[in-house]
Amino acid sequence: MLHPMNRRASLRRLLGRSAIVGNEQRAPQRTENTTFAPKPPGAGLTPYSGEWTFEQAAHLLRRTTFGPSRELISTAVEMGQSAVFDQLFADPPAPAPPVNPDFTEDPNVPVGQTWVDAPYSENIDLRPYRNRSLRSWIFLNMLEEGISIRQKMTLFWINHFGVAGINDKRFMYRYIELLRSSALGNFRQLIKDVTVDGSMLIFLNGNQNTEVAPNENYARELLELYTVGKGDLAGEGDYSTFTEQDVAAMARVLTGWRTFGNLNSEPENPPRVEYREFRHDNGTKQLSHRFGNAVISDLGDAEYAHLIDVIFQQDRVAHFICRKLYQWFVYYEIDEQTEMEVIAPLAQMLIDNDYELEPIVRTLLTSEHFFDILSVGPMIKNPIDYSLSMVKQLEMSLPDDQATRYEIGLRLYRLAGAMEMEYMDVPQVSGWKAYFQAPQFYRFWINASTLQIRSGLANIIAAGPMMINGFAFAYDPLAFIATMSNPTDPNVVIDEFSRLLHPQPLTDQQKVALKDILIPGLPDFEWTLEYGEYVADPENPELANAVSLKLRQLTRALISLAEFHLS
Repeated sequence: MLHPMNRRASLRRLLGRSAIVGNEQRAPQRTENTTFAPKPPGAGLTPYSGEWTFEQAAHLLRRTTFGPSRELISTAVEMGQSAVFDQLFADPPAPAPPVNPDFTEDPNVPVGQTWVDAPYSENIDLRPYRNRSLRSWIFLNMLEEGISIRQKMTLFWINHFGVAGINDKRFMYRYIELLRSSALGNFRQLIKDVTVDGSMLIFLNGNQNTEVAPNENYARELLELYTVGKGDLAGEGDYSTFTEQDVAAMARVLTGWRTFGNLNSEPENPPRVEYREFRHDNGTKQLSHRFGNAVISDLGDAEYAHLIDVIFQQDRVAHFICRKLYQWFVYYEIDEQTEMEVIAPLAQMLIDNDYELEPIVRTLLTSEHFFDILSVGPMIKNPIDYSLSMVKQLEMSLPDDQATRYEIGLRLYRLAGAMEMEYMDVPQVSGWKAYFQAPQFYRFWINASTLQIRSGLANIIAAGPMMINGFAFAYDPLAFIATMSNPTDPNVVIDEFSRLLHPQPLTDQQKVALKDILIPGLPDFEWTLEYGEYVADPENPELANAVSLKLRQLTRALISLAEFHLS
């Protein structure tokens, strides 16, 4: 039988290699040139007015949620375009906080209760289970998101404001909740809130920033990575968007903030951030000509907020964040036409809306540019998108048992980490390379190691159930195709599988090869007869197993195609 996954062929397809040789059996791959043309999508920010079918709804939900299911996409089609966007941008209720799923030795938190406000212990190390709990909770929220952009936007901010090494997960929980609740709010206010958040103060040493020993870490990243970006070198210490003088002065502005209660076991000493006047530099801080030679002094605990107001007087802040949003939702390449027709008007809209984010993101996602055929399919899924797409699109249901649900969430978290995307430990302060480092960008997600893990996951999920705490976490192919429009027709089965799993239609040659996996060398009516016999006698294990095996082989091939790695 044709093996559905060929690592070399997939590397060539995803990375553009043209000189990979070998005699291995190959999965059905596109035969025409599938390199996306350098010509950008057109039509700018004109509101999309074309068809609203399964294909358009799937494209929207692939980019704004994690692995939309067939049911979710069909629901979006039935709702209509306008109603879907209203739902997508609605403010969902905050998810219930993470709980203690099964650790019986926490003296302050019984199993089933949340630990986010509970102290640690001097006698028992509670860090491992709380870390596992938070990891699980993160992925369970993404699994259960529905039609909402909130979780995808939260991950955008996790990348933009990446932190790592936060040992007290109470701080980390608050940080994630800040990014989630503010994901579509005011960008200026979000910067202010992040600046004095406990996790960020710990990560970039803001809690060590004092008058006598100023620390420039956060001040530098505030400018280079979070707001104006680093431009071309215009002179010694002048990066055309900010200068070394600005970094030094801003570090002084940001002095005086401390974290308290880290890993503390005393209920009266919870995790918190406080301003300490005696640690703050009350002197005059002079910014450079890049910020209008602004002067900041004598504002105490309000200085940091005033500083951010000064930074946001620069229009380049709007351009910087709009480019990052574009690369997150559309594509990494921004040429002159895209800059002029998409980025510039979005940036001006952001300024005109006083840096409110929702109108900008909504305008981008409702545009002709976003729905242009050239915007559909060129993005390589990140590891979280990839793994959750399998679970959700193949309708692998979660159990009711809380401990098992959390174990599944934890395994998915670890799986993404093994594929080089660990949610709570972004590898560098600038985020994941896929979203900033040219010329590879998204291609960073695919290498020999991560492709092997992706291939292994496809094989495991297609093969059968994963037993977790006695629960069969599984894809059920018989139940899956039962709701297709005509599961007795092998062509319909392949088409409906593919339109869910792949962003672009397969070629006729690929479909022929896939059908040969489902019914090797046989005419279509053989599938019709075999499936019909199973439907007539579904309790017959021999019939059920025979059909199920064929569908699992087909599924493995479909999710092993290079196209499944794309969005």
